[in-house]
Amino acid sequence: MSRKFEPRPGFTMQAYQFALEPTETQAEALRSHCGAQRKAYNWGLARVKANLGQREAERSYEVPEDQLTPPLNWSAYSFRRDWNQIKDEVAPWWAENSKEAYASGLANLADALGNWNASRKGQRNGLKVRFPRFTSAKRSTWSCTFTTGAFGLSTTDRRHVRLPRIGAVRTGESTRKLARRIEADTARILKATVSHRRGRWYVSFQAEVRRDQPQPATVGGTVGADLGVKSLAVLSTGETVPNPKHLDAAQRELRVLQRRASRRWIPGRKPDEQSRRWHQAQDRIRRLHSYVANARQEGLHQLSTRLTTDFDSIVIEDLNVAGMLRSHTLSRSIADVGMGELRRQITYKTSWNGRHLVVADRWYPSSKTCSSCGVVKAKLRMRDRTFRCDNDACGLVIDRDLNASYNLAGLAHEANTSSQSCGATENEPAGNPGKTSLAGVGYRHGKTAPDGAAKAA
Repeated sequence: MSRKFEPRPGFTMQAYQFALEPTETQAEALRSHCGAQRKAYNWGLARVKANLGQREAERSYEVPEDQLTPPLNWSAYSFRRDWNQIKDEVAPWWAENSKEAYASGLANLADALGNWNASRKGQRNGLKVRFPRFTSAKRSTWSCTFTTGAFGLSTTDRRHVRLPRIGAVRTGESTRKLARRIEADTARILKATVSHRRGRWYVSFQAEVRRDQPQPATVGGTVGADLGVKSLAVLSTGETVPNPKHLDAAQRELRVLQRRASRRWIPGRKPDEQSRRWHQAQDRIRRLHSYVANARQEGLHQLSTRLTTDFDSIVIEDLNVAGMLRSHTLSRSIADVGMGELRRQITYKTSWNGRHLVVADRWYPSSKTCSSCGVVKAKLRMRDRTFRCDNDACGLVIDRDLNASYNLAGLAHEANTSSQSCGATENEPAGNPGKTSLAGVGYRHGKTAPDGAAKAA
């Protein structure tokens, strides 16, 4: 596995993405480079699978381990060395593309094999990683990475980027945000990745950027954000961020376009052999999906930037989004919110701005816990949108989402003052959900609360 690049002190890694507007010749060259990367990746994977299969077959014949076929070296350097020795045979056209196209494919294979091996040995957190599979031009995303050569921003204007063997490619937007940092010597481009998604070409520059001194929060204090479907977020300040529901708003137009494409489909033909009008309908569908995705991304960026700019501490929940998407009735609405993307943005923006991020435990009952007295309800149905405290001495009646945001905000203080688990940790889920009350521990589920229990608000 390749060694991870570590930025210099005071610098951080940041990506700048720009949409491209290549000519027909440049688009063909980009497709050729992406195909070259796919060719090198599949070639290396075929060699690895053949080697593993041969060793497994020899073991079935009880061949001693020291007499088995020698294993292959899975490093990117070893793959590139073997590729250079045989590229004239497997890819006689290799000189048409930059060498970086083949090197990036082999580097991706080395990373994929390293991730699989680490997951198999229990050395990698998260879900179990499957063994790498062959990539396809129809199912896989076209992409190609350049780490050496003449790539970067154009020196003549701010509407072009330079790529090896392709030249200057026009961008759909100005590159001034990155250009100004490069001119001020506060950014350095490390690599460029070209990809084709939703019918458009994009280039993403990975840069080492010097972060400015974090500015004080404009509002200050702590905010708890309870994410949901009815509302995008309910903040402990009392503000409700509406859910724009971009995908639902586009459903009518999407149905019309998909029916149009279905009528234009000619049975018995492959997608490449369909009519020009069918391809036009598919292009309109892709453009609509691209619009929805971009609108959702922009809204999440605005919310995450506002939270990390206004507040010193932000508390969110560790939601099991993958499990929530298994719902047959809410899966589309949950996917349209983008909860995982919002958490990703808040995570790196709090780091950039010097803020404090607290992630509540996945099993912390934020909606069932009374934000006034700390008593936890035994059951709270999804359709119950109003929280009513079961403690007769309290009797709190409040919106359930606002109540959850109050409880989340209270976790920030516990995470800072208690060394033991309090249902939340900084930047990672942990803790004991059995001891997550806000006013103390040991009085939940109907037990008497201690005197002086603080209100979570």
